[in-house]
Amino acid sequence: MSENTKTRAVVAMSGGVDSSVTAALMADQGFEVVGVTLQLYDDGAMKGRVGSCCAGQDIADARRVAQDLAIPHYVLDYETKFRESVIDDFVQTYAAGETPIPCVRCNQTVKFRDLLAAAKDLGADFLATGHYVRRVDGDEGPELHQGADPSRDQSYFMFATTREQLEYLRFPLGDMDKTETRAIADRFGLKVAAKPDSQDICFVPDGDYARTIERLMPEAAVPGDIVHVDGRVLGQHQGIIHYTVGQRRGLGLGGGDPLYVVRLEPKTNRVIVGDNDALAVTKFRVRDMNWLTAKAPTAPIRGEVKVRSTRPPVSGTLTATADGGAMVELDQPEYGVAPGQACVVYRGTRVLGGGWITPPPIGADGEKIEQLQAQPA
Repeated sequence: MSENTKTRAVVAMSGGVDSSVTAALMADQGFEVVGVTLQLYDDGAMKGRVGSCCAGQDIADARRVAQDLAIPHYVLDYETKFRESVIDDFVQTYAAGETPIPCVRCNQTVKFRDLLAAAKDLGADFLATGHYVRRVDGDEGPELHQGADPSRDQSYFMFATTREQLEYLRFPLGDMDKTETRAIADRFGLKVAAKPDSQDICFVPDGDYARTIERLMPEAAVPGDIVHVDGRVLGQHQGIIHYTVGQRRGLGLGGGDPLYVVRLEPKTNRVIVGDNDALAVTKFRVRDMNWLTAKAPTAPIRGEVKVRSTRPPVSGTLTATADGGAMVELDQPEYGVAPGQACVVYRGTRVLGGGWITPPPIGADGEKIEQLQAQPA
């Protein structure tokens, strides 16, 4: 009998190929596997067509895979938790003029807080997921590293994972690319082997964020002015929820030089636009830093900083602040640094930590950014 048969692994099964292969690998290695799928939302209800539930098909796919693997499978109703922790936060953050990342919030709350607690209640020794990241045992405990395949790496979305959670998590796909994953699915005869990857936020499957927000918070779609950084009113918008920092298309301003959204001002209900140079940022603040190092640094640290999941990292310096955030100073400008997005700092492939980009307080000159007092070294 394998030693692994004494070890219980709860696998988060979303119904996709990645989590299905994770479950298959764990079972093949002799672990006592329990599959758990989360019922998070009714897609039909989100679109105003109750009963048309795309999420239900994913649950059915996960159940079918569990049956084929001969492992127990549970469906946990987390709709209320998901709405409170993810959907409501998404709507409120957008309405506040920021650009949220609901996938991070979902990992931070529903998956690695609530589901992890459920896995422990089921007597699991660890929780395994299909994320393309790597957990490496370092000298001071487990470390979070980028996935081996840069095109699939999901570490940017995992920065909020705590060190305590990382102790309990396993990521069997971290050293693979998607081609290998699908090949393994074929080898195990999984019916989801060719299932397409999801492309949009799960509760906004049509990609129309603004329409979802208008449906859930109608008062968020209030018309206002589109204003150039020099003070000229150029046009009208139909609600700041339709815009994000760095956006160029869809401004409805006609010809002329290209203009971009530079910032959103929810208090004045204004969309501020300017040329590309107006987007350049070298210094900004981050709140709610989560450090994945043994302790939070007390002196400035150097690292590679990502301000969007699709952007390459830029070298910079982070200085922890007394309020649990950080001041970030980049070696070269980044364009389209959007409040509400994540700032994640790396050293090589290792995630050192990350936090949420905050809107800079705008002074009387329209440009001044007030800096926080840094912690003493």
